[in-house]
Amino acid sequence: MAASAMAELRREGNEYFQAGRYAEALAAYARALDLPEAGPEASQRALLYRNRAACHLKLEDYAQAEADASRALELDGHDVKSLFRRSQALRGLGRLDRAASDLQRCVHLEPKNKAFQEALRDLGSSAQETMKAMTCTDSKVEAMFKLLLSNEEKDQDKKQKAAQNLIVLAREEPGAEKIFQNDGVCLLLQLLDTGRLDMMIAALRTFTGLCRGHCSRTVVILSELGPRRLFTVLEREDEQLSLAAYNLLQVMFETLRQGLQKEVVRKDNVLASDSSKELRLLLRWLLEALTRVGVSSYGRDSILNLLISIIAPKSLQASNNSLTLWVIDHGLKEILEVGGTVPHSPVGLRVTENTPMTVAVLLSKLYEDLKCDGERENFHRLCEDYVRDWFQGHGMPGKLRAIQTVSCLLQGPSEAGNQVLELNGIMENILALCASSQVAHQLVAVEALIHAADKAKRASFITANGVTLLKEIYKHSERDSIRIRALVGLCKLGSAGGTDFSMKQFAEGSTMKLAKQCCKWLCNEPLDAGPRHWAAEGLAFLTLDADVKEELLDDKAALQALFQLAQSENRNCLFAVASTLVNCTNSYDFEEPDPQMVELAKYAKQHIPEKHPKDKPEFVHKRVQKLLAAGVVSALVCMIKNESPSLSPACRELISR
Repeated sequence: MAASAMAELRREGNEYFQAGRYAEALAAYARALDLPEAGPEASQRALLYRNRAACHLKLEDYAQAEADASRALELDGHDVKSLFRRSQALRGLGRLDRAASDLQRCVHLEPKNKAFQEALRDLGSSAQETMKAMTCTDSKVEAMFKLLLSNEEKDQDKKQKAAQNLIVLAREEPGAEKIFQNDGVCLLLQLLDTGRLDMMIAALRTFTGLCRGHCSRTVVILSELGPRRLFTVLEREDEQLSLAAYNLLQVMFETLRQGLQKEVVRKDNVLASDSSKELRLLLRWLLEALTRVGVSSYGRDSILNLLISIIAPKSLQASNNSLTLWVIDHGLKEILEVGGTVPHSPVGLRVTENTPMTVAVLLSKLYEDLKCDGERENFHRLCEDYVRDWFQGHGMPGKLRAIQTVSCLLQGPSEAGNQVLELNGIMENILALCASSQVAHQLVAVEALIHAADKAKRASFITANGVTLLKEIYKHSERDSIRIRALVGLCKLGSAGGTDFSMKQFAEGSTMKLAKQCCKWLCNEPLDAGPRHWAAEGLAFLTLDADVKEELLDDKAALQALFQLAQSENRNCLFAVASTLVNCTNSYDFEEPDPQMVELAKYAKQHIPEKHPKDKPEFVHKRVQKLLAAGVVSALVCMIKNESPSLSPACRELISR
């Protein structure tokens, strides 16, 4: 039965192949190979693998073609067609020596086959041309390095062109191998040691090409690079250099991780060494660099973004979380130290406006990848121990650092943040410091209060104890930076009921007054992006109220100011703008309640959420039309084109809605 089904699927695949429908042919052959193996002869399965190899060749997927042809030969070692197809695949992969070996065997098995003879002659010509090109490349590589390392100032244009050529050459395997064989690693390190930004960036980008997909070269480069040079790069306060370093480190991690996922076999078929040692070595360097005082703010953000990208990637979510646990055990304290850095402090680590949110995203990723209660309890314990130690033993600077760390946790793994917020004295000190005469103290405390107000458990406590305080701060503070934060705190508390029309936190009309104040701040162009971002943050909460949505979309100036913020690289700005747009278009998840459950709730005198009358489809449709007319499409394009790592997955998800 299996044999006849296999034959029918092979016939179907052959028909697709003859019609040039190679993807459908592949699918048919794959279904045939998925059938139980009992019954059909090995030669029949070999034939299917051979046919699949032909499809892959047509689609120019040479790696898969080589793999399927090899499987066919394992099942039928005398299949000359499979041998020929493997030679074609190997040639496509640039492995001319093995391709020639397979073709010579083909000619030996069928000496009168003109196609085999012609292919062998053609391969010989290609090999000669390749050798000439390689010889020429050798001299070009040598000349490029000589020019780049010279002290001649007049050749700057030539140097820039040589650097660009080196980067391009390293992107292709033959060129990368030639650079590597011509003492390229040592010469690139010399470029890195010049201290010139353009040469350092060129060296890092060339290293990226050498490392991509090549585990053994990556291990060598990592060893030669060493922590000292890595720290030197990360200490330079230059965004382009930090981005080049980020790209190199990401490629190194990906290449080393691929070495862990599969057996890496060298050309001589010797199994390569396990790359887990190098992977953890690089992680250790980066975790150490996180808290080095000399590391630049851009360099620190690069490390954080890299850790975000390597923790629990989607392709590995089903596998073990050993890498996550290793980072928590060896680096959670360092990550919390960055998150607890008080912004604009004259002492401590250098950070950017994006750093606190970046740390929060990293902590969330680590927490989400934990698999059991024991792992989560350990995470909570480490966070509590860190905050308690700073809060109790280091005076006012320690209290400020502890509160700043709480803010960071509340923005990230909120469950851990809430647990830390319960520690004795934390909440009381936050409220007390909100009234401090010290601006720095007040800033830290008000922000912590804002983030704590997100949590339903704390919102009622803060409404009872903090609303009057926030109002006083907003009315009487002389600092715009503090007033706008107090305003956002009030906005969060005013929107604590979410989309439930019946849950009014403040008196009638208060929410609209808050929204108008936010729009005034948003449209105040002389202000820098900081206060305007906070105004957008306030609207992101207030626009859960349909009255505010309607008012905002009739305010053309506020809309344009919101769209201007969409061009910012500030992670917080982008997220606030995206959240506001999602709210205005009702693009959030909303489940219609079951009528029977509603009746039961009424009978039990339970609270039943009410939908705002202006959130009906006809109102939403009109709001969408207003946004389109105002230019929302251009704003969304600006946001999604943001190539920096500051565009988080959560922000992308909001934009897609």
